[in-house]
Amino acid sequence: MSSEPRPPGEILLINKPYGWTSFQVVKKIKWVTRAKRVGHAGTLDPLATGLLLVCTEGSTRKIQELQDQEKEYTGTITLGSTTPSYDLETEPNAFFPFDTITEAMVIEKTAAFTGLLSQLPPVYSAIKVDGKRAYKLAREGVATEMKPREITIREFEITGVTLPDIHFRVVCSKGTYIRSLAHDFAQSLGSGGHLSALCRTRIGEHRLTNALTPKDFEETLKSNTEKLLDD
Repeated sequence: MSSEPRPPGEILLINKPYGWTSFQVVKKIKWVTRAKRVGHAGTLDPLATGLLLVCTEGSTRKIQELQDQEKEYTGTITLGSTTPSYDLETEPNAFFPFDTITEAMVIEKTAAFTGLLSQLPPVYSAIKVDGKRAYKLAREGVATEMKPREITIREFEITGVTLPDIHFRVVCSKGTYIRSLAHDFAQSLGSGGHLSALCRTRIGEHRLTNALTPKDFEETLKSNTEKLLDD
């Protein structure tokens, strides 16, 4: 075994594109940087966008610390239909009226979704059940009983209501499933709903405004390398 110290590495702020998995981002960064060790701090679903912290080399030791930090998201809850995955990954399985819901009702309900809460994760999640990912069991049609988790939602702000869409900003602890929040919040309004858009804007002190897309990161790295070679 080599006794050489691991290179210090970096914590890279990447803006994950829509449709990409977190693993695809890691794979891209590993190829671009030629780093031997690359990992991410906190998965984003393929249909979500926003801040993904990618750690290289020695900085991979900080992954757990970064995952434990507070997170901020913006997103949209669409009322009127539920889906098995609680988002747009699956087709609607039930439909609900929402014509009696008002903006005042929506804002009033947010109080019940702040503070220390017990949340049931979606069956379409990466949580392991009997050694297998829950989403794999769900896709196989296997009934799975999810166990509630204790989470903290510090802020839950409604930023706009254009029914059937409810736009929001949320600041929460690690382990919070925004898809479950969307599902539960729609239920509290006497309707049904799903998460139709999600963007992570902050992890701890790291903000999306300082992040680069994988493409922009690759171009910036290439440009910097060429400049060094020219010098």
